[in-house]
Amino acid sequence: MTEDDIRSNDSKSLNVSKIQNAPFCMTGIGAVVLFGLGAAHAQSGNPSAQQTPKSALVAPSEKAESAMKTANPQMQAVLDKLAKLGAKPLGSQSVAETRRGPSPADAVKAVLVEQGKDPSALIAQMGVKTQETSYPTVGGAQNLRIYTPTVENQTILPVIVYFHGGGWVIADLDTYDASARGLAQKTGAIVASVEYRRAPENHFPAAHDDSVAAYRWVVQNAASFGGDAKRIAVAGESAGGNLAINVAIAARDQQLQAPLHVLLVYPVAGTDMTTPSYNINENAVPLGKRGMAWFVSHVLAKPSDAKDTRLDLVGAANVAGLPPTTVIAAEIDPLLSEGKALADKLAKVGVVTTYTNFPGVAHEFFGMAAVVADADTAQELAAAKLREAFSIDGRAAQGGIVPERVRQ
Repeated sequence: MTEDDIRSNDSKSLNVSKIQNAPFCMTGIGAVVLFGLGAAHAQSGNPSAQQTPKSALVAPSEKAESAMKTANPQMQAVLDKLAKLGAKPLGSQSVAETRRGPSPADAVKAVLVEQGKDPSALIAQMGVKTQETSYPTVGGAQNLRIYTPTVENQTILPVIVYFHGGGWVIADLDTYDASARGLAQKTGAIVASVEYRRAPENHFPAAHDDSVAAYRWVVQNAASFGGDAKRIAVAGESAGGNLAINVAIAARDQQLQAPLHVLLVYPVAGTDMTTPSYNINENAVPLGKRGMAWFVSHVLAKPSDAKDTRLDLVGAANVAGLPPTTVIAAEIDPLLSEGKALADKLAKVGVVTTYTNFPGVAHEFFGMAAVVADADTAQELAAAKLREAFSIDGRAAQGGIVPERVRQ
């Protein structure tokens, strides 16, 4: 499919305005429409958000606030730079044009340059080497990038299979390089960053099928790149977070080797676009409700696809028996409510679950550690949980349900 084909396809996709107010009703949740994702592009409106939706893990007397929130100065600097780079609101351009536009990763690099820092030099200082490879899928070979950290006196390293965001429509391995590289450096584990087929060229469930194929390939081939096939975890951001937990579910159901840990960073977890965080963060930057509807219009082959439990994780999906899971949320994010609901659901069925909401930051913040302090903290938190799962430095994973953690 050419860029002209993609541009033409925009007019043939599910109508965005209809999706935003879709009449469908999902099992266990409200009116439909799905997901969000690793939005790599700006939306109009002021960055603001709701505090963490409360759950059974929180004292009943606590109530969620509904006031709009603003980004902290470091986060705002990135958002301002993104706007100056010319990012257009998601949904206002064709797929091809959106893919060519500036991303939050580009904005981070621009902020670094403005601060007098060399992004390439900072990457080199991290001491993480990369190599390109590929894995087979029914739709053809897909790229996979191996990130190997510098670790003394250890040749066989645990492996994190990482899935990037982008709403299953935009973004790629380069867009999310900082997240994969940061996890490799902070955990001392190899990160296998997975590319997968994107919509609208390949509708749902192509990306989900590819993610399971990638996991199988890594388990079978870890030794070829210095990885320990018995110590593997899965991780993902936004749309990639959805892929990561679905890989863990597939491993359970298909009797594959189970990952030791699941890291979900502001995951797409539901199909309801009327949640509190969708309403409060309707015009959030870089991801808002309009952008979500635009993703949906390209990902779904038909509206009924939104009923699939791989998308409606907070609804009818069976999440029992999954590995210990860490959920990291951003306050300024339409996906905040469903991420919290997923964490609660996991804990309710006995999955060891840690949930942390970071106030004052937006969707996409996780990979911004070079310029946003909370992103570095979030990566350190994620790395600590992964290191526990891998029993690095003699630390073993702990059992029991971990109470909700909300940074103040």
